[in-house]
Amino acid sequence: MPEERAAAPLFPPFDVQGALREITASATFKAQAVRLLPDVTTLLQSLHRETSAIQPTVHFRDVGTVQHIGNGVARLSGLPHARIDEIVTFPTGVQGLVLNLGRRHLDVILLGTDKGIQGGDLVLGSGARLQIPVGSELLGRVINSLGLPLDEKPALDTAVTRCLERDAPTIVEREPLNKSLHTGLKVVDALVPIGRGQRELILGDRQTGKTTLAVDAILAQADSDVLCVYVAVGQKKSSAMVTIETLRKAGALAYTIVVISSPDDPPALRYLAPYAGCTMGEALMEDGHDVLVVYDDLSKHADAYRELSLLLRRPPGREAYPGDVFYLHSRLLERAGKLRASSGGGSLTALPIVQTQRGNISAYIPTNLISITDGQIILDAERFNRGVKPAVHAGLSVSRVGGAAQSGAMRAVAGDLRLEMAQYDEVAHFARFGADIDAATQRQIQRGRRLQQVLTQPPHRPLPLAEQIVSILAAIKGHLDDLPVEHVLAFERALAAHCRKTKPDLMDLIAYSGELDEETERGLLEAIVTFKQSWLEEGAI
Repeated sequence: MPEERAAAPLFPPFDVQGALREITASATFKAQAVRLLPDVTTLLQSLHRETSAIQPTVHFRDVGTVQHIGNGVARLSGLPHARIDEIVTFPTGVQGLVLNLGRRHLDVILLGTDKGIQGGDLVLGSGARLQIPVGSELLGRVINSLGLPLDEKPALDTAVTRCLERDAPTIVEREPLNKSLHTGLKVVDALVPIGRGQRELILGDRQTGKTTLAVDAILAQADSDVLCVYVAVGQKKSSAMVTIETLRKAGALAYTIVVISSPDDPPALRYLAPYAGCTMGEALMEDGHDVLVVYDDLSKHADAYRELSLLLRRPPGREAYPGDVFYLHSRLLERAGKLRASSGGGSLTALPIVQTQRGNISAYIPTNLISITDGQIILDAERFNRGVKPAVHAGLSVSRVGGAAQSGAMRAVAGDLRLEMAQYDEVAHFARFGADIDAATQRQIQRGRRLQQVLTQPPHRPLPLAEQIVSILAAIKGHLDDLPVEHVLAFERALAAHCRKTKPDLMDLIAYSGELDEETERGLLEAIVTFKQSWLEEGAI
């Protein structure tokens, strides 16, 4: 058998180590190494310095996972260190607010659209609470619940932010209410005076002038030092635009912040809107300003919270509202008040609005708010339909601050007006049934009709204090009793113009001092008598 022989290799083996020895031993390599050695040394020293200055740090982030998403609410697992009101961030960049904590999950309300978010997405915790911009730079702007501009003006230029929810001022920081908030409405300033720092509830059925009354109170602050915040909660965009245009035409937008959350917004923005407006007003108050905040309206605010609570599977209670719906509004309205001079000296007046159904003020949300606030202005649908505007029910409306927050001049002329109007309402109610009425009761009814005409006022025309005093003084002293009811308003307007022209010193004295002394009252009564005689002689009737 022939001997097997291995095939010869195609390429001879290459001695790598030998080749390296030859290269390193060459003079060229030695020359290059000597030349590059200083550069390598410098490079290594530089790298050593830079690396020694690096301080290694480790960042830990709470991460959660989306379990369920829909209707503006997300259920998450994970995030073991999350807290109530903490901000979390979804992969799409949308932020959420932690509203419910459980043992194995937590619930988050989305502050934007849930489009693009799905189950299994990772959510990052921030450890921070929701903050919004505040400051005087917001005056004249229309913004949403997060402080983002909705108008066509440039972006907001404010670096000051505050947490959306804060503790209310303590008793030590407050002082009694003793200064009037002039609303420009005779029926309000005379019968249910509002003090700076008060919480006065406005109740009424749909389309009875609730928003008009509150907007008139804002318009009346044009010549005062009061700044305003108007919060539209769940209002239709068309209605909100009408209000904004009214404020703009009257020049009131310059001292007003408008916060809007429309029905198209996520329920979280409707829920946060009143707290955003309150926080903006608080910042102005702590700077020493007097601030008026209008919440229009808290019925829709409660509905938005009920919607969120049902989506979060919280147990429903009366009328399907959650058990903490009282706390929803109490922690909002208790932030109103007047601060001591040592705490800033400002005030925050709240005018919350709530809608009733067929005049039922004993419903759940209205009774809650009545117990929280310092009084209520009740608008009557029957009066509104009869043309009595503002349709304030004098018998049911009340201000628990009372005369302490009323100007001295108004207190002097309107002391018995409330009683007379309440008595008129009672006897007029019986007179409708055709009962026999004696002469004294008939005179009381006729006088009451004229008083009611005096308190009637067209919308968006707030009156200065001095003109209100002249009108009410003429009515209280009986100078309108012999005038036909249909001519009372014309006489009142002409009388105010006459007093402005002939008694400007007395009118200015009332406007600046807020008081009505005997000499001033005597001068006004003389002007009223003189004008009435000339007015009748000219055949105005």
